[in-house]
Amino acid sequence: MSANRILLGLILFAFAAGLLKAGSVPSASTFQFVPVVAAGAQEPRFETHFASSRLHTQVHAASSIELKDHRLRAFWFSGSREGAADVTIKTALFDSKNGAWSGEHAITSRAITQEGLHRYIGKLGNPVPARAADGRLWLFYVTVSLGGWAGSSITAISSADEGASWSEPHRLISSPFMNISTLVKSAPFLYADGTMGLPVYHEFFSKFAEILRLDQSAAVIDKQRLAAGGQGTLQPVMLVQDAQRALVLTRYSGNDKPHRAKMMVTEDAGAHWTPATQAPLDNPDAALTGVVLADGRMLAVLNDQEGGRDNLALMLSRDGGLSWRKLHDFEDQTTMFKRDKTACLSRLTELVQRSDARIVSGERLAEYVASAEVKVRAHDGCSYEFSYPYLMQASDGDFDLLYTWNRAFIKHLRFNQAWVDQHLREDLP
Repeated sequence: MSANRILLGLILFAFAAGLLKAGSVPSASTFQFVPVVAAGAQEPRFETHFASSRLHTQVHAASSIELKDHRLRAFWFSGSREGAADVTIKTALFDSKNGAWSGEHAITSRAITQEGLHRYIGKLGNPVPARAADGRLWLFYVTVSLGGWAGSSITAISSADEGASWSEPHRLISSPFMNISTLVKSAPFLYADGTMGLPVYHEFFSKFAEILRLDQSAAVIDKQRLAAGGQGTLQPVMLVQDAQRALVLTRYSGNDKPHRAKMMVTEDAGAHWTPATQAPLDNPDAALTGVVLADGRMLAVLNDQEGGRDNLALMLSRDGGLSWRKLHDFEDQTTMFKRDKTACLSRLTELVQRSDARIVSGERLAEYVASAEVKVRAHDGCSYEFSYPYLMQASDGDFDLLYTWNRAFIKHLRFNQAWVDQHLREDLP
């Protein structure tokens, strides 16, 4: 038997072993559920900024976390292109008191990660922060030594000073053989016993979602495949409703029509999950995000279409994710795909001005438009991309949404509960 056939057999054996765990594992703890109660009697408020500041580069996969002083720290990856050798993980700070973002800076790179892990790193991406039960910040990100994203593993670094400095990296051991094909994209969560749940997904041979359970040193205690038959379920988003109940929404990368997000439900703190079924949410094989409000309602942000990423919408559910209604289109350029260059640049200029009040005219505006034009006009048409949203609710009740804006900038929207409620009232018959 050839070495390649032996290798393939071992991989398939490890994959089959993972299947045996699909759907149920003993639950050692309930979910930690601490709902955020929004401040009352506020006027609707909506702000928009660019969080990233470097021009003429590609950016993607933003995420964020609230610091102890209530500032927002964001993360994303940036470089000449996705997967390039020059990609670094960037961070910046937002202060809601003055409504301004700090300058961005790199916190890790291929070279730094490679030196810390003592192994070759070909590319990196998808940074996701978390706060452990002991207060320490963790940042999980995807690293690849060989091949494409399907050959990924997850690397973790930690910070005891709110992200001012970071520890040496270490790899999460998340699969029984070769430790490859585990990626992260969505927000982690905590169990009541202080352990952490990290939603992850696989892309090698089969595409499916899992949850890794981590101790406070970010070592993997256990893992659980979310649902048998959940093929094509990527980038799971965990929406914890209370100590026992949670809904998972996932990106769908399969052939079923109509093309919808997938959903799974647990009512026993993750000991068992329902089979993956279609959610009533269009999905063009793209990431989505969501949060659970204190009153049990859910908000989700996604590309509300079966193909393309030129629309980004806010959705609301009142019944635990069984049905959804659109509240607002944050972005919608679905009619702009084939336009002439003059019309395309005119619309792009307008969108830059709308996105950040600091950029309204002059040389600075021209530079921002030129940075985005490279991607928007890449195929001689006018093709927009608003993707990889990341939604969180801060301790004051306000919502922060970060997403990729035409691969040129990370865009930040901040709005309050009163703004959401206003759109609810406007949508009533």
